[in-house]
This record gives sequence, structure tokens and C-alpha cells, in this order.
Amino acid sequence: MSSTPPPDLLDPFLAAADTVGTRPDVDTGLARELMAEAAEVLHNSLALDHLDAHDRALAVSALAADLTSLDPGAAVRARAAGVDDTLHDPEGTRGSYLAAVQVLGL
Repeated sequence: MSSTPPPDLLDPFLAAADTVGTRPDVDTGLARELMAEAAEVLHNSLALDHLDAHDRALAVSALAADLTSLDPGAAVRARAAGVDDTLHDPEGTRGSYLAAVQVLGL
């Protein structure tokens, strides 16, 4: 059973789609559809559930940016390898990135 992702997850993903949609080789509507689906998959998984509001916001923003890169899997894995130590739970956030790779099939 799927559910609509909350705005704190969906909105950054749609904003990233709109940003990448400004490129001439990208269909903005398709980018928004794909990013909304990615947000829904992450919402329905447990990948981000254990993060506090601060770390979740940073992780969502990072994932949204990484998913619009040319190689999203590599981008998310690189982010997990160099996770920011100023996060409240750096290891938990690293785990969230790696879980997102699995959940999204990257």
C-alpha cells in the first residue's frame, strides 16, 4: 500500500526535478513524475524514518540533488562515503543513503 509523501520529502524532490528540467534535453514533466515516484518509494520504505528532523531535511535535500545527477547511484554512494560529521547522527544518515540506494534500485 502506497501513500503520498509528506511535503518535506516531496517538495525538495519536485524542486530538483524543476531545476534539472531547465536543461534542453530533459522533459520537466517526466522528471517531476520520476522524482515524485522516488519520493513515494522512499516514504514507503524505512530508509529515512529513524532520522531526526535536522538530519532528515539534509538527507532529503542531498538525495534530491544526487538523484538528478548523471549517475545517481554513484552520487549517493559518494555522499555516503563522505557524510558530514556535523549531522546529529552521521552513521544513521550514512545508513539512510545506502538504504536509499537499495530501495531505489540504484
